[in-house]
Amino acid sequence: MMQIPPLKIVVVAVASLGFAAGCAQQQTQPEPQPAPAPVAPKGPSEAEKAIADAKAAISKAKSLDWIWRDTEKFLKKAEAALAKGDEAKAIKLANKAKLQADLAVEQYYLERSVDRSLPPLKGVTSYTVVRGDSLWRIAGKDEIYGDPYEWPLIYKANADQIEDADLIYPGQEFQIDIAPSADEVEAAIRHARTRGAWSLGVVEESDRAYLGR
Repeated sequence: MMQIPPLKIVVVAVASLGFAAGCAQQQTQPEPQPAPAPVAPKGPSEAEKAIADAKAAISKAKSLDWIWRDTEKFLKKAEAALAKGDEAKAIKLANKAKLQADLAVEQYYLERSVDRSLPPLKGVTSYTVVRGDSLWRIAGKDEIYGDPYEWPLIYKANADQIEDADLIYPGQEFQIDIAPSADEVEAAIRHARTRGAWSLGVVEESDRAYLGR
């Protein structure tokens, strides 16, 4: 039987141990983990978009030096409502601000395309009463105020043809101020909420007081 010299035995043993250690290292190395998927940034909320749109419209109106007095007040109230977490109110106020700014820009260009001797265009539109209408229902329409509690604005603007605020008739044509001031809106809502009891065919004293302001 052939004998292996002692030196060769040591070399073989060391080599064997190195191979075993290498195998052990390869076995214990952790597998590479996939990188986590990037988190998409959260987009602006509907209220934030409405406020941004209002700011853009206001900026355009201001660039023409043709901004209505209460437009920026509505924007500030919208921002305050959003800060309090009331997104619905923020959207409504921002949309009002944008509408006023858009109308101001339209007014600016209209007045430069017509006879300058004509009276200035106002933010007024008309509405023809249909069967089943009430001031409450008309004010609640999105194309009017979007808030039924603002019905006193219509009542006051058309007091010459509305004897009783609770009784209107198909065919009547009302003038609607689509850009009332913030103070006018607040007074109208306050009256609608505190008006008290009412009955058809009777002019309530609270209504008389509101008209007299």
